[in-house]
Amino acid sequence: MSKGIQQNNISLKLSEIATELYKLLKDKYFYIGAFSLIIGTELNFFAQRYLLDFIQDGNSLPALPDLILDNIPMWDIDFLCDIFSVVSVLVLVIFIIHKRIYSSIPYILLVTGIFQIFRGVFIVLTPFGNPIGFDGTEGLLHGFTDIELGVYPSGHIGTAFLYFLFVKGKTYRYLILISVLVITIGLFLSRGHYTIDILSGIIFAYAIKCFGDKHLLQYVDPTSANKNLNSCQ
Repeated sequence: MSKGIQQNNISLKLSEIATELYKLLKDKYFYIGAFSLIIGTELNFFAQRYLLDFIQDGNSLPALPDLILDNIPMWDIDFLCDIFSVVSVLVLVIFIIHKRIYSSIPYILLVTGIFQIFRGVFIVLTPFGNPIGFDGTEGLLHGFTDIELGVYPSGHIGTAFLYFLFVKGKTYRYLILISVLVITIGLFLSRGHYTIDILSGIIFAYAIKCFGDKHLLQYVDPTSANKNLNSCQ
């Protein structure tokens, strides 16, 4: 393929993306989904600040025993969790562009936001301390927050598993599944989360996705029946 044809194809794809994103700006559910994600993210930050204030007032958060963490070595590889969380997002974005299912973006934002809202609430309801040995996430992304408090359920695992449920096709699912596995191993070995946080992140994500597929998907994305987005039938 000549360089000119490649440049033309890139231009056409960029034009397609811009057109579809412009259409989203006219979709009320895009704003509802974005708003839910913003609220969920801010609620997580608020919950973490609440726990920080709680500790600074002289209180303590209990560190729990964990059958798995107590019997495996500790490796400081928590940076992998952030890296592969980003990988899962990139795979999801590529999947959307490749399959041209831009109209599913509002629903993805909405369900991800709902998960983050639930997580923000449960961080305060179940204020566990970080596992013994966890010394903060290294790397540029720093665990996506400056206050690394609040562990239940795991946001890294929950969101990555949500994206696994959204994508279709072996290649995309394998890539995100690998990301989920690397994140899980990284969290275990670096003591980033307890076992119950990781398992609950998966359970929460699956339950919220199924709830959304049953009660929200048909309204947010009426064309979803043609895309086979419902993974909980």
